[in-house]
Amino acid sequence: MYLKNSKIIVIKIGSSLLIDNKKKIRNKWLFEFSKDIKNLLNKNKKIIIVSSGAIAMGCKKLNLSKKNLKLEKSQAVASVGQIELMNLFNKNFIKNKINISQILLTLEDTEQRRRALNAKRTFENLFGLGFVPIVNENDSTATTEIKYGDNDRLASRVAQISGADVLILLSDVDGLYTKNPKLNKSAELIKEIKNIDKNIENIATKSIGEHGTGGMKTKIDAAKICQLSGCKMVIANGLPLRPVKKIINENNCTWFLPKISKLDARKKWIISSISPKGELIIDEGAKDALKKGKSLLAAGIKKVIGKFNKGDHIKIIDKNYKECARGLSSFSSFEIEKIMGHHSNEIEKLLGYISKSEVVHKDDMVEL
Repeated sequence: MYLKNSKIIVIKIGSSLLIDNKKKIRNKWLFEFSKDIKNLLNKNKKIIIVSSGAIAMGCKKLNLSKKNLKLEKSQAVASVGQIELMNLFNKNFIKNKINISQILLTLEDTEQRRRALNAKRTFENLFGLGFVPIVNENDSTATTEIKYGDNDRLASRVAQISGADVLILLSDVDGLYTKNPKLNKSAELIKEIKNIDKNIENIATKSIGEHGTGGMKTKIDAAKICQLSGCKMVIANGLPLRPVKKIINENNCTWFLPKISKLDARKKWIISSISPKGELIIDEGAKDALKKGKSLLAAGIKKVIGKFNKGDHIKIIDKNYKECARGLSSFSSFEIEKIMGHHSNEIEKLLGYISKSEVVHKDDMVEL
């Protein structure tokens, strides 16, 4: 029901959905899943897939067991598995004329503003090109300190960065039950959760399969991130064929509803605790444009105060030194000093390379 009005949807696939417990690749499942994706694309939805499975695919290729695999070796196994994984997706998705791309992310890529901003722009450009991004954790370079360890949290961060309306976590169970359904026949499925309290956290039991590393607890952690990002999240059973169609038709799953709107979450993210690194003084024309919800262009900038990098949090000030907005800069202070007062079509010539046309994009700005 919540998918109908969603524009951007992130779908996370666990390793156990791609490879069964006999270590056989579930080609038929992936092909049927690609029909789900095609159906969503036909409804003008923008789709991002977050997939586990690189290490599992590498283990299969190299005939190794994932159990007791040391970090250093798992990184090498992942680099072998990444190619196998993307070939698997491409082989099945191309049958439904779906173009895919690969994005490798680490924890730092999603939690540092500058890198998160770059990732967001990459998603937007891929959508514009008609491609479905497939995100994997960069297992071949990630260390113990920066690894997600499971892709539920990675998926929630991707949903946060991309401004997704819904995150679908495809699991091996229908959702969150009042008790462990594998041990208790009296367990009931919880259909909707607005507040994650201690009772909900206590219900979440950890279960680990041979290929998967996450359990229900990691999904609850992902839901917390989504709730504060203005994004709905659903835990649903991914094992049947056409799992997304099943969610739409049967809704036999657990929905987590956000605590704030996407717009409020974005504003909170931009204005949050990080102190501004610099200031831009703008003219009246630019100020009027901001009031109409437009982006800040170089032509309207009169002065740069402070030194800052691309992606840094900055103040936007009018000629009377009154703060009128805050945002994330698409350029460094050094670059803005070169292009301020000039039209956007002159930026490439002034900098010597192709760059964005907006100094602060409207999606990365909060008017005060």
